Amino acid sequence: MSQHHYTIGIEPFDAALKDCEPLAKLHYEEMRSRLAGQGIPIGEYKPRLDVYRQAAQAGYLFTFVVRTEEGEAVGYSNVYLQTDMHNSEPYAREDTVYIKADHRNGVGRRLVRFILDTMKAKGAKRFAIQPVTDLRVGKIWQRMGFRPVAETMILTF
Repeated sequence: MSQHHYTIGIEPFDAALKDCEPLAKLHYEEMRSRLAGQGIPIGEYKPRLDVYRQAAQAGYLFTFVVRTEEGEAVGYSNVYLQTDMHNSEPYAREDTVYIKADHRNGVGRRLVRFILDTMKAKGAKRFAIQPVTDLRVGKIWQRMGFRPVAETMILTF
């Protein structure tokens, strides 16, 4: 595999959508497959783009994109900067973090560090991340300083 040079930046949601939606579909299907393997079926990919767009326009959704030197999007993340309802502190929460399988060579950690630096500079006191697609990535987050503080449980109807 050739060595790639990547750029990571924040892009407007609508501008990034064309390049990132194919990645979002790949990511969703990876997650959907893993959950189905645990007996948790979830619906087809059908994102509420209008809600994402409203959040981005309101200034609390940030879209981070990883691009190769040729400009190809190979990873992305959507992150919300919100205010805690219980103590009014700003905190960041990832909606998604994804790197194409053939580019999982450390650039994901670079992406997360970039996101963390950005959110801290914007005043976030905490950053919440929830590995769903591949639970092994939780170990990577822990090596970056994240600590498990809760467990997600799902009941299907």
